[in-house]
Amino acid sequence: MNRLTKAAIVALALTTTAAPLAAQAQNRDHREYRQDRREDRRDDRHDRREWRQDRREDRRDWRQDRRDDRRDYRHDRRADRWDRNNRDWWRGRPEFRDYRGARNGYWYAPGRGYYRVDPRYQSYRWRQGAYLPSAYRGYYVDDPYYYNLRPAPRGYRYVHANNDILLIAVATGLIASVLHDVY
Repeated sequence: MNRLTKAAIVALALTTTAAPLAAQAQNRDHREYRQDRREDRRDDRHDRREWRQDRREDRRDWRQDRRDDRRDYRHDRRADRWDRNNRDWWRGRPEFRDYRGARNGYWYAPGRGYYRVDPRYQSYRWRQGAYLPSAYRGYYVDDPYYYNLRPAPRGYRYVHANNDILLIAVATGLIASVLHDVY
C-alpha cells in the first residue's frame, strides 16, 4: 500500500470515530444547556412564587391596616357626634365659635355665621313635601356624618334652616326629610 492510501484510510477511520465523538460532545453540551435552562426556569418560578407570596402578605397587611384605621376613625368619630339629649353638644365646636344664641330676624348656619331671614320664615316649622326658598338653599351641612345622617342621595343635599336640618332636592328645593331642633 502506498502512503497516500494509508493516509486516506487513517483519515477515514478518524472521521468515522471523531464525528460521533464530536456529536456526542455536542449532545452533552446541549443536554447541559437544557439542564441549565430547566434549573433557571425552576429558579424563576421559585422567585415568582416568593414574590407573589410577598405581595399577598403585603396586601393582607395593608388591608388589615386599613381596617384598623377605619375602626379607629369610626371610634373617634362616634365620640365626636351630635347628641340630641345633650343641649350643649355644640359648645367647643369650631364651626359654632360665632354662635351667640337665637337672634331675632336671623338664622345661624354652623361655619358660616348668622344670615338675615325674611320675617315670614323666622319661626316657620318646615315639613316634608314643602319647598325651601332659593335664598336659603346654599347653607349646606358640611359634615352630615356628625349629625348621624346618611350620605345624601345624588341630587340632594342637607341644608341648615333655622335650627333644623333639611334634606332638599338641589334642583327644586323640595324638602325630602326634616330633622327638627338640632341646636
